[in-house]
Amino acid sequence: MDKNRHVIVISEDAMVYDDLDTLRQLPAFGEVLEKGAQVKTIRAVYPTLTYPCHTSMRTGVRVGRHGIVNNEKSNLTQEKSPWEWFNDAVKVSDIFDAAKAAGLTTAAVFWPATGRHPHIDYLIDEYWPQSPGETTEECFAFSGSSPEVIEKIVRPNRHLMDWKRIHPCGDAFVHACACSMIREFKPNLLMIHPANVDEYRHISGVFSPLVTHGLHEIDMWLGDILRALEDAGIREQTDLFIVSDHGQLNIRRTVALNALLAEKGLLTVGPDGQVADYVAIAKSTALSAQVYLKDPADHDRVYAILRRMAEDGLYGFERVYTAREAREEEGLYGHFSFVLETDGYTSFSNAWKRPLVRPTDNSDYKFGRATHGHHPDKGPQPTLIACGPHIRAGAMVERRPMIDEAPTFARALGIDLPETEGSAIEEILQ
Repeated sequence: MDKNRHVIVISEDAMVYDDLDTLRQLPAFGEVLEKGAQVKTIRAVYPTLTYPCHTSMRTGVRVGRHGIVNNEKSNLTQEKSPWEWFNDAVKVSDIFDAAKAAGLTTAAVFWPATGRHPHIDYLIDEYWPQSPGETTEECFAFSGSSPEVIEKIVRPNRHLMDWKRIHPCGDAFVHACACSMIREFKPNLLMIHPANVDEYRHISGVFSPLVTHGLHEIDMWLGDILRALEDAGIREQTDLFIVSDHGQLNIRRTVALNALLAEKGLLTVGPDGQVADYVAIAKSTALSAQVYLKDPADHDRVYAILRRMAEDGLYGFERVYTAREAREEEGLYGHFSFVLETDGYTSFSNAWKRPLVRPTDNSDYKFGRATHGHHPDKGPQPTLIACGPHIRAGAMVERRPMIDEAPTFARALGIDLPETEGSAIEEILQ
């Protein structure tokens, strides 16, 4: 095993191929694009949400198999649920497990669903204090950061994000911690996840001056990473992958699916305003939704109602996938019975009270000017850029599935990833 190999994966949340026209004019991205290889578009997994996508990006399997079907846990009768912060929800092994088994060192900063990962040596999970009394250091210790990481990485940089992730200061914290890890520990594998571009798209739409400003920010932070590699003396031994998880679609309204199901007699709201009982209940994945049945015997009746609603064209979804169709076509499965796909301009909430239709707002990523969770073939597409000693300079590939990314990272490290459904993108590798 060559322990002088290094791989850094930067997932620029919601960056799309269309952004490269701007990024290639900037100093850091311009240098990487000139020297590197590209996969123009990556076909994401379904739903195109951050946590399902990032888990596929590190495991090389689709959503049903790794088990992270939503950003949130499936607490069906809660309008808002905790997020899938922790690795114990992931049902398969990943590239961190494979790297550790090969004797390599591993690190992650804000990579989703990695909390308490047993095989990440230097870990700062995407997590933040869950109550006003909890400090930044306490929350990262709780989610798996070692005392060494708290002392050497979190504490010197905590002034940048000293309670909750707010953009862009939270992203400045992510990059500062990543740079400190590179200089201090020189990990063989480091995966990091900034999210400013994603937030700016939610706030202002898919393409806007704010998004362009965000592209300039990520170029500045990429420059910091490149300088840290120089300082650590490992830049020439490092393969750098810059990827993204999904695009976004502009939306015009939010529909309360559970309020609709209540009016169809499929959900009952009690006198306390909470769900008292249900035949069917929807869990939003923003531009799609997963519908759960209390009793599988009601499948055909509920399916007929949902199909009629889709055909009416009024309720925001254009297709009803059965569980079998979602599994066979997209590798998406779980305990739900149906998946509802957006009409392209409607997002969904978990609300079970009127109003049925609400305008966009920025109170939640599901409800902004733009969002995601839609079918992966819709809208602007994520992309992949790579450069380094094991990358074929100038190589260009039109399109590959997201599940091919983890095997490609593994090949650059010189390790095997045994459980993957994807295959390495050999066209961009030396």
